[in-house]
Amino acid sequence: MTGSNPAVSVVVPVRNEAGNIAPLVAEIAAALAARWAFEIIYVNDGSSDATEAELQHLMGQHSWLRSRRHRQSCGQSAAIRTGVEAARAPIVVTLDGDGQNDPKFIPALIRALEAGSPRIGLVAGQRIGRKASGFKKLQSRIANTVRGAVLRDGTRDTGCGLKAFPRELFLRLPYFDGLHRFLPALVRREGYAIGYVDVVDRPRARGVSNYGMWDRLWIGILDLFGVWWLIRRRKRIPQVEE
Repeated sequence: MTGSNPAVSVVVPVRNEAGNIAPLVAEIAAALAARWAFEIIYVNDGSSDATEAELQHLMGQHSWLRSRRHRQSCGQSAAIRTGVEAARAPIVVTLDGDGQNDPKFIPALIRALEAGSPRIGLVAGQRIGRKASGFKKLQSRIANTVRGAVLRDGTRDTGCGLKAFPRELFLRLPYFDGLHRFLPALVRREGYAIGYVDVVDRPRARGVSNYGMWDRLWIGILDLFGVWWLIRRRKRIPQVEE
């Protein structure tokens, strides 16, 4: 089901993922077909490979496939926001463009968000059987433990790209680089609950990771305490009676 008024927009940020685009597009479409009217929006975050050519080729075949392009890489959070701003549907689903997030879990995310509306403002995938090196899994475990202790967001895995949320709510959140890693805490800050869906991680089939181990460490620490400050400074809007 597709159309000019989609019910779901799937946003996929990518950088140098030319070989993964066509297989993932086909999987996303198969997961949503005959269930929701949908569109897929790829955000090319300054790729230097054949990503743009592949997207242009596929858009010639599928009217529901759209794209936006950053002239230079601005990071995953910026790419996600660009895609959400371009989305035409009230519900947005995100997933990583490397193929490790399995699109077959998208329907479960959407159903959980619809069933929990308006109380639930975000449904987050929680990876099980993660396909990563032991060191990378250790790094993520430490980061998630520290983040949980500081922010108390109740989320064991914020690094999973599979998420579903109302477009309008996302665009109300304060924007900063690294936003995508703190969505549960920021959505709770707005007064909403978080839903969770267990998802099975897949190994990367093509290409190489665009993210290093230590290049985001200190930035991530600064972001963590920046989000803590935002939560502490949140003020209730006065309810005025005449």
